[in-house]
Amino acid sequence: MKNVDFYDVRVVDATTTSIIIDNGNVEEISVNYTRGGGIRALCGGSWGFTSADGYFNEKKALNAASELAVSMNSRNPKEKVELTPVGKPTLKDLPRIKIDPRDISIEEKVELLKEMSKRAKLEGISSTSAVYSESEVKVCYNNIDGLDCEYELIRSGFAVSAVASENGIYQAGRESKFGVKGYEIFDENNALELATSAASEALQLIHAKPAKGGNMPVILDQELAGVFVHEAVGHASEADLVLEGSSILDNMIGKQIASPLITIVDDPTLHEYGYFPFDDEGAQSQRTTIIKDGVLNSYLHSRETSARLGGDPGHSRCQGYSMPIVRMSNTYLDNGNSTFEEMLEEICDGMYLIGSRGGQVNTGEGIFQFNAEKAYLIERGEITTLMRDVSLSGKTLEILNNVTHVGNDLKMNSGRCGKGGQLVPVSDGSPHICISKAVVGGT
Repeated sequence: MKNVDFYDVRVVDATTTSIIIDNGNVEEISVNYTRGGGIRALCGGSWGFTSADGYFNEKKALNAASELAVSMNSRNPKEKVELTPVGKPTLKDLPRIKIDPRDISIEEKVELLKEMSKRAKLEGISSTSAVYSESEVKVCYNNIDGLDCEYELIRSGFAVSAVASENGIYQAGRESKFGVKGYEIFDENNALELATSAASEALQLIHAKPAKGGNMPVILDQELAGVFVHEAVGHASEADLVLEGSSILDNMIGKQIASPLITIVDDPTLHEYGYFPFDDEGAQSQRTTIIKDGVLNSYLHSRETSARLGGDPGHSRCQGYSMPIVRMSNTYLDNGNSTFEEMLEEICDGMYLIGSRGGQVNTGEGIFQFNAEKAYLIERGEITTLMRDVSLSGKTLEILNNVTHVGNDLKMNSGRCGKGGQLVPVSDGSPHICISKAVVGGT
């Protein structure tokens, strides 16, 4: 292409299957095939981007993106964008599925979800939902430097939820498992038992006491601690947010920002839901240590942010064939050496928070608020009363420095992360952690 410094083309073929069972009845069965491409061109300091559906003329698409970049650069010149060079990625240790979900009929999938819904319909449960999703994606990437690579990947998973109601009080229980796996994900996680577990949790929470708020020591389970790691730390480490001035971690590389017990990693090579062999700029996937022994070690980078701030690229991702932006993959707090019993003894009186029901974070101000699924009082080192409607809030850096114990029982959870209007599959995780002081919200 004339007058451009760089261009790349990403073509995505994807087939997705979705099944939703609501209260034992089929609400939705959909099988969708999509194909399209995302085309970028860079001129000086301006990016031109265009997307195309179906089978498209690559040359025309490149011309359109290039003309846009050249036009923007001539009208409003910006500082020239540099890109960190990348070599051809090596595809190794790709995930292998045991049961190809494409070999399982829709009817069989529906029957399994109906059975899950049935197992969740315990006495006292007012409604149930069971969901299955499966995706087969092929990504082909090439750029101006002659880089040409591709991969194929299958993801699948399920979620089941149950709602209990009594005297105007509603409580929900939910279990889900998603991964870079085939249909074996149902057997490996005993889906029918998880359906009953979701219902049992909802019924327990109906009779739980509303939590009372206050400042207190807490233990976070693996799921809630993982959400904290992803939302409060992971997003703040994304280099595009750092450059925008929307991160408390700006200009903090090499500084002690957390307890020496804290090591946080993002690793797209793990066979978890956020896995990818190379990112959407063709950069080899690799493990990145964000915080090491409490010291901020690295941001997460695209090729552009890497050239500006230093560090390795490999975390540029997008949904479908949208414009790539800096994203996490599988983000987790690494194992420590403490046991759960040691944490209970340390706290003596406080609260044990379990699970996550979402929340919000402001990476620029470094504050967060997350809702737990449930909690237990800790009294004299013993777990006692079950509590509901409890939240955790505070300042990210304060919480990181208030961690007194990190467990040795790392566990990962999967989901989808939203940023810039795009959703991508991710995983997050942590062992149990003990925090000497945090703000717990309740009624």
